[in-house]
Amino acid sequence: MLTRFMDGLIEFHFLQNALVTALVIGITCGAVGSFIILRSLSLMGDAISHAVLPGVAISYMLGIHIFIGALFCGFLASFMITFIRENSLIKGDTAIGITFSSFLALGIILIGLANSPTDLFHILFGNILAVQDSDLWMCMGVAVLVLSLLALFFKGFLLTSFDPVLAQTMGYRVGFYHYLLMGLITLVSISAMQSVGTILIVAMLVTPAATAYLFAKSLKQMIFMASAIGALASLLGLFLGYSLNMAVGSSIVLTATLIFLLAFLVTKRRGWAKTNLNK
Repeated sequence: MLTRFMDGLIEFHFLQNALVTALVIGITCGAVGSFIILRSLSLMGDAISHAVLPGVAISYMLGIHIFIGALFCGFLASFMITFIRENSLIKGDTAIGITFSSFLALGIILIGLANSPTDLFHILFGNILAVQDSDLWMCMGVAVLVLSLLALFFKGFLLTSFDPVLAQTMGYRVGFYHYLLMGLITLVSISAMQSVGTILIVAMLVTPAATAYLFAKSLKQMIFMASAIGALASLLGLFLGYSLNMAVGSSIVLTATLIFLLAFLVTKRRGWAKTNLNK
């Protein structure tokens, strides 16, 4: 299988695009996902990743790039969730559930009405082997932008993630960092839509970061570990999906999940051993 995969990398341009895209997505999702885990925003990531679906249909109707429509719908969903949560008795998870389901349903309806040539299955579950050069460059551009913003505002993200009250007393605008993170999640969701699809994006945002969380002793360490795990899962998932003729996006997600399970068992065994040795 390895020989076939290596020969394919040398011979086929589409597989080269898929490899680079998978690695970039894995690294970016791992970095952003670290903040999602720390802020307990896994459901928010799920909602935003699905909220981009109507934007795809709207973009096709208006004849514009899907990036524009998806970005608008992602920001709109983020604003709606925050507005409902802060201006009513409705809790955050309920607001996310309402927004998530409504945007997903609207997206499916609009795609049907738009008669878009884009296959709904590929939007929901991805088709990384069909990534074009333009998609690859957009993905790389998003990755550079997202990682640069995380580095630039790292201290603010750090303080607002661990102690929002203290951060506010120190002059940091907590709301600004919240919406900035929502924007980054939206950008990553759009760039990953082609590779793993809207349904599986949340797994790549959460699983590598959750795995790193089991071992990391600092936020910086967690970000680097999560990015490395995301890249490794993307590489192994692409290899298995291509070699065994399986859905590559799903293979990437399952690979990330298996890595998490192995890490969980290791840390659980370590905790059990430490407890028994101290008796």
